[in-house]
Amino acid sequence: MSKNNKKIFGTDGVRGTANVEPVTAETALKLGRSAAHVFKNLEATPRDQGKHRIVIGKDTRLSGYMLENAISSGILSMGVDVLFIGPLPTPGVAYATRSLRADAGIVITASHNPYDDNGIKFFGPDGHKLADNIERMVEELVFSGEIENVRPRAEAIGKAVRIEDALGRYIEFAKASFPRRMTLDGMRIVVDCANGATYKATPCVLRELGAETFVYANTPDGTNINRECGSMYPQHLAAKVREYRADIGIAHDGDGDRMLMCDENGAILDGDDVMAICGLDMIASGRLNKKTLVTTIMSNAGLDEAIKKAGGKIIRTDVGDKNVIDEMLKNDLNFGGEESGHLIFGDYSSTGDGLVAALQVLATMKERNSRLSELTSCWKRFPKLVTNIRVKEKPPLEKLDGVLGLVKDAEKALKPSGGRLLLRYSGTEPKIRLLIESTDKALIEEWTGKISGSIRTQIGA
Repeated sequence: MSKNNKKIFGTDGVRGTANVEPVTAETALKLGRSAAHVFKNLEATPRDQGKHRIVIGKDTRLSGYMLENAISSGILSMGVDVLFIGPLPTPGVAYATRSLRADAGIVITASHNPYDDNGIKFFGPDGHKLADNIERMVEELVFSGEIENVRPRAEAIGKAVRIEDALGRYIEFAKASFPRRMTLDGMRIVVDCANGATYKATPCVLRELGAETFVYANTPDGTNINRECGSMYPQHLAAKVREYRADIGIAHDGDGDRMLMCDENGAILDGDDVMAICGLDMIASGRLNKKTLVTTIMSNAGLDEAIKKAGGKIIRTDVGDKNVIDEMLKNDLNFGGEESGHLIFGDYSSTGDGLVAALQVLATMKERNSRLSELTSCWKRFPKLVTNIRVKEKPPLEKLDGVLGLVKDAEKALKPSGGRLLLRYSGTEPKIRLLIESTDKALIEEWTGKISGSIRTQIGA
């Protein structure tokens, strides 16, 4: 870590308000220089036997132009070539990094955030997000100023080229995840592209596979990404599905690494529903490695029950798709995701991919000749109560008088019903979150009252 102990990387790359530190042209330039130096030295021999190369993609935000030019200038100044692939979903950038044999990939996006935010995510040559130790190496160079002492000669400066067929490559990659023997003929699909990076790819793939599509939020202007559309506003998708009498609705976020769905009745499905549908189908067909699904502590307890009944098991991680992917890689597992709609089908993609995930659900519908509402009946969601308590301080939980004892008693009471409890401080707000799930609603209310009451008495704001 740097001598000033500063950090630029958060839980998912660099993110913040555009043109405000750290999401400025000046810092992007330094990031480009530092990242190029790190990746150049991780692998002494370029992967294509020419110069080292870094892929840069982005979503549709106005500030993407500024950041793209700044970060590419930094990379070029270090003697590394840049491959521009333009607006493309985050999973498309990860795929292009692997496909083009680049040393790294960069995507400029703030995912589901409003247009005035932006961010920078990095991928390694394998299309996976950077390991923490590599992020620390880049941070050290940014803050220490050491990178200013590294200046390649004029003849060694990198060059930039635009990969004109990057979108076509990603479209073919996504289609390859859908069974060749199948088409989507006869299906009516509503697609909400969030005015983001999927505005060309998803409609094109679905049409080429034979679906009749009704597409909206597919006219990005730089400022309308995620504005009253996309996976953060699924109620609009539900209304469109009912309006067009469609079979299914698909909503992406701004960078296309997640998706939510709704069935033919307009009922909204989240990532837990998709993991239940696809996880159970993969167990039944022998395609789920070790019969194990990876998800986070936020997924519903009913998912555990459904997977266990089918002879499988679930591994839970902390929140964040990077944590899910790390667990999948560590245990050689091929499916995982989050309630929020990040879904990682490891047989096809190295990161969350909303389009690939949608195609897997559509394939299951076709294979079983079932409506989406019929498929969702494969599991039952446990009743859940989430309580957010504003606090004046965040002492360790063991320092709170009697709270952990109440938690232990609650877990014992919840066990017969298959329920669970989660108590943790928010990482970004002065709050503590209490989640209790159980088939017994009375138990949920009883223990929520006891535990939240004790917390409020001791540290409530």
